[in-house]
Amino acid sequence: MNGGNEVNSGYELQRTDSKGEGVFATRSFQIGETVMIGVIDRELGHNHAHASQVSQNRFVQHGGLIAKVNHSCDPNCGIRLNAGGAHDYIARQPITTDQEITFDYAMRNYSVEHFAAHCQCGSPHCRDRITGWKDLPAERKADYHGFVAPYLTDIDNRRATEQDVFLPAR
Repeated sequence: MNGGNEVNSGYELQRTDSKGEGVFATRSFQIGETVMIGVIDRELGHNHAHASQVSQNRFVQHGGLIAKVNHSCDPNCGIRLNAGGAHDYIARQPITTDQEITFDYAMRNYSVEHFAAHCQCGSPHCRDRITGWKDLPAERKADYHGFVAPYLTDIDNRRATEQDVFLPAR
């Protein structure tokens, strides 16, 4: 299971009604179970629509079907960095056979400015725009705890500390 479409991987590429292609479960997954294992295909010089941020200033493109997983504002997967520095997708909700595997692009990228059109996830929690971590409300960030790239919370903490330094004493 290396991010490709091997036999018995638990997922496959299918057409969706409104989003082109998507990755769908071919078996069920429980909360906390690794759904897909990420492998870095190549380094990128900057952030763009298919870039995955893997540290504060490093962007990569994942190989295999992991790059085809669609965004949702209420995703069934979160991410975890693996030993190779890539993103593994971890079930944050039970996933059933034939269900689309999704994650929130804000779980990996601090800033997302590449999707001008309205979000098409169809979730009742849809934000209407695909945004990055920096634009998520605090409640959503808390809901994603344990399912986001650690460098995102590190950036938030660093920025909060920098703001505290520059605030006037009371």
